[in-house]
Amino acid sequence: MIKYGKIVKRTEGGVIAFVPCEDNEITKTARKIIVEIPDSRKISMAQRRKVFVLLGYISAWWGYTPLEATKEITKQMFKGHVPCSFDTDFSLSNCSVEVARLYITYLIDFCILHDIDIGEPLYELCEDIPKYVWACLMKKRCAVCGKKAELHHVDAIGAGRNRKEIPQIGMQVLPLCRVHHNEIHNTGKFTFLKKYILQSIALTKDIAEIYKLTKKNMEVRTK
Repeated sequence: MIKYGKIVKRTEGGVIAFVPCEDNEITKTARKIIVEIPDSRKISMAQRRKVFVLLGYISAWWGYTPLEATKEITKQMFKGHVPCSFDTDFSLSNCSVEVARLYITYLIDFCILHDIDIGEPLYELCEDIPKYVWACLMKKRCAVCGKKAELHHVDAIGAGRNRKEIPQIGMQVLPLCRVHHNEIHNTGKFTFLKKYILQSIALTKDIAEIYKLTKKNMEVRTK
């Protein structure tokens, strides 16, 4: 159930909000709520540039569909997937930074899903690094260059150990091509992650299945 309310008081430790609700069974039994606070800041010039770079490549992939048409089509598609509430008629001239961030993330996911060739590294355009890395993992695309990727374990497994017999669920991973896989080994993970502004994410069973890991690998790692 989504309800709209307003902030009625600001305190040193946070805010007090009032949400009007009908007296029904849900409000009688509920003990906790999730509050979404809209970001009042407006879309930045950097975000707007990212949007139109991505739209330009999607337009070309769609057979050079006019940019304005591509923008409207993707906005409508985005509205059906966005996980929060906002003005459904948002404009790229004055929408919030949060809506812009979600829209950019959606466009990047779209490019990864459809293998759209982008003229610059996608990690430099993304606004949600973990979500981007997850999408690259699911499509087996290198998070740096977009080429075919293999699974890199940021958490060291250890020399001489049989990888097929090690529980890996929960280990930190990245999707990297052979070139960038070698680079992270040569430079070290901290230098590599800082250079490419990336974050590793925890291996899940869904990701493990994509990379055809063993049954033993799909057990939860214990420390």
